[in-house]
Amino acid sequence: MAFTFTTLKTAIQDYVQSTESTFVSQLPRFIINSEERILKECQLDVFRKNTQGTVTSGNAFLAKPSDFLAQNSLSVIVSSSKEFLLYKQVTMLQDYTPNPATTGVPLYYGDFDQDTFLIAPTPDSNYTVELHYFYRPQSITESSDGTSWLGTNAELALLYGSLVEAYTFLKGEPDLLGLYNQRYGEALQWLKNLGEGLQTRDQYRYDRVRRGVA
Repeated sequence: MAFTFTTLKTAIQDYVQSTESTFVSQLPRFIINSEERILKECQLDVFRKNTQGTVTSGNAFLAKPSDFLAQNSLSVIVSSSKEFLLYKQVTMLQDYTPNPATTGVPLYYGDFDQDTFLIAPTPDSNYTVELHYFYRPQSITESSDGTSWLGTNAELALLYGSLVEAYTFLKGEPDLLGLYNQRYGEALQWLKNLGEGLQTRDQYRYDRVRRGVA
């Protein structure tokens, strides 16, 4: 059964049997927290995106897209050829080029902060780059029609994840909270088996975080 924002809110209230005003006002936050947890615990091809941008000569920083969640790959176009940069920790990049004025064709990149990549060495020219990344989709709480991919295709994970958030807020019985957590884990595993197992069996290039699936 697919969920809309409205039916999901109703289901949460039905499960925990609460209509208290403060609790009801927090329902969107419970759902958003659940969405965020699913997106960070399960890699799904449906939430992958490509975008092109430019690194500029003398500038070692590259802004991330506004919907960025996690990097998959970053490549630079050199003489019409796509060259993949290696992902490294920022400290390694700073050790590699301690003087930012040292320039060259970019070889490495890393997370400088939440909004920016650091590139090393500093680009010696303007280069077109292509970022392949996992993005954060619009929340079901904000969509114009009250639907989302998670609400339609991952309804159990979204429901039980939201119930964990809601019942934690209510300081509910530990046994029932444990049951909601268990059901969430089961639903997430089904989603992992689909997104990280069945959909990747024919991939030539393993360009995602690799983990075991049941």
